[in-house]
Amino acid sequence: MTTDTAVHTGRKSLGPFPPAAPRNPDAPHVTTATIDVDAAEIEGPLTRIWESFGYDEFNWTYTPTGKRLLQTFADFSGGGYFVRPHYMYCSGSGFGIPHWSNGNVYHEDADGNPYYDFTLLDQAYDAIVGAGHHLLVELGFTPRDLLPPEAAELTVVPSPTAYTNYEAGAWGYPPKDYAKWAGLISATVRHCVDRYGEAEVKTWLWELWNEPDISYWRGTLDQYNELYTATVQAIRAVLPEAKVGGPAVTSGGLEFLRGFLDYTSRRAEPLDFIAYHTKGCRFPTRDYRPFAEPAAELLSPSSTKMLYDLREFNRLIGSYDAYADLPVIVDECDAAVPAHFGRYDNRNYSFQNTEYYPVFQAKLMKKILDLNATEPAQVAYATSWSFYFEAERYFEGTRSFLTAGGVEKPFLNAYRMLSLLGPDRLRATSDAAWQVGELEHTDGSSMPEEVDALASRAEDGSVAVLVWRHIDDQYQTSEDLTPVSVTVRNLPAGSYRLRHLRIDADHSNSFTVWQQLGSPQDPTAEQLATITGRQGLEEFDGERRLTVDGDVSLEVTLPLPSASLLILEPSS
Repeated sequence: MTTDTAVHTGRKSLGPFPPAAPRNPDAPHVTTATIDVDAAEIEGPLTRIWESFGYDEFNWTYTPTGKRLLQTFADFSGGGYFVRPHYMYCSGSGFGIPHWSNGNVYHEDADGNPYYDFTLLDQAYDAIVGAGHHLLVELGFTPRDLLPPEAAELTVVPSPTAYTNYEAGAWGYPPKDYAKWAGLISATVRHCVDRYGEAEVKTWLWELWNEPDISYWRGTLDQYNELYTATVQAIRAVLPEAKVGGPAVTSGGLEFLRGFLDYTSRRAEPLDFIAYHTKGCRFPTRDYRPFAEPAAELLSPSSTKMLYDLREFNRLIGSYDAYADLPVIVDECDAAVPAHFGRYDNRNYSFQNTEYYPVFQAKLMKKILDLNATEPAQVAYATSWSFYFEAERYFEGTRSFLTAGGVEKPFLNAYRMLSLLGPDRLRATSDAAWQVGELEHTDGSSMPEEVDALASRAEDGSVAVLVWRHIDDQYQTSEDLTPVSVTVRNLPAGSYRLRHLRIDADHSNSFTVWQQLGSPQDPTAEQLATITGRQGLEEFDGERRLTVDGDVSLEVTLPLPSASLLILEPSS
């Protein structure tokens, strides 16, 4: 193996964006908006880029709560998500804690001969596949028995709360024996084909490592590239049609990605998808303050920064003729990092409890689709790095779909809304929308307040219009409702049923209900029933019957922030 290329060099932030977006209390509000939807103009398939999530805590996949959450996604989406857990090959006891877990697969006997234990892997993959989902297999990290001698150089100060050398990051060193690593890969693929069937495993995405441009990988770019070759050969030897890819770099890893693509293109290495990550902010953590105090500085995520990252990465990918048409997987695409920090670490993470976050996510998905229309490389999936956390307090503020007690947070309702969109994207315009073309002249500011929409049509002729009012500044408030006129043109004449679903402070919002009950950390059975009774996606008002002859105009008023889903269903 060559080791002449230093890793973690060439890292840089893209564009003129700060680590987190500061306040702009004087930013103007949108006072009125007009949205036009043409029900006869299909722009193409509505790529369901949101149908993927992942998480660090591999061992929580198969807990009762984890299994219920997997099933919840399957139930409301009607189809399978791609699920990407961390740490599948790490050695350990099978006990997961925030940001650490282990599959404990690889072992060696006294003579150095490998053998495998798939007990934990089976439990996790059974839960995912059993709920109707598919694996985005993140092949990492180095098992304890494959650590190279230099891993001993990583030291930690012993204390009652410190990890050992291994848990502290020794697993990030390249395996000492790439042939034994390849044997582990082959055995894993063979085991999965035997257990789940070739047809299922052919749908999976096999990805080498995670964020090798930072401390997840303590080797060099050359070592990573060589390990990629060994890994792909091992996968394809068992399953020639397996889909393989990488390198899942951070948004600072553009040059690492370039080095990887130079290597794979020069050698014609198999590559079926390209992966990278983006985050909207990192707050100065941890800011241990009295719990009643606000953050030392009021900061927010920047969706503009995330979109800028995506554009720069996709332009690099598009510059390679062989790769311009490959699917792009943004398999960590999140407003803030890290996932296991919440409002007690820094008050700015509080948005992860509120209606702000689901509306942010819906907005982000639409803007990514808009970028797909302008760039050669196309995002196929934008993965939310979110699941749930064991033993947290109610509404801890972590990046998760559930809080304590299995209560669903408002964030999950963004995915419920998105799941109700049809397969065809309709042309929709707003006179109060921020446009992705504005990235060409960005000064690093986060996205201002806007009203925008994403529209679709289903096979039965139903038209769905998802419309929102949002600003990246989580602290910007308004007492005024914004009137929005939504015109849907060229509908076939007939009778329609109109449904209006809403996410805001008063709808589809378990957090608000919990606050109204006094924010109990030990809710009674009655209180918990009240909270969970309001956790799902709720109607804003009752169903209406409309008679349509071509065009229909609908009037909605939107608080800040909020999202409404208007569904027009043909009825007899």
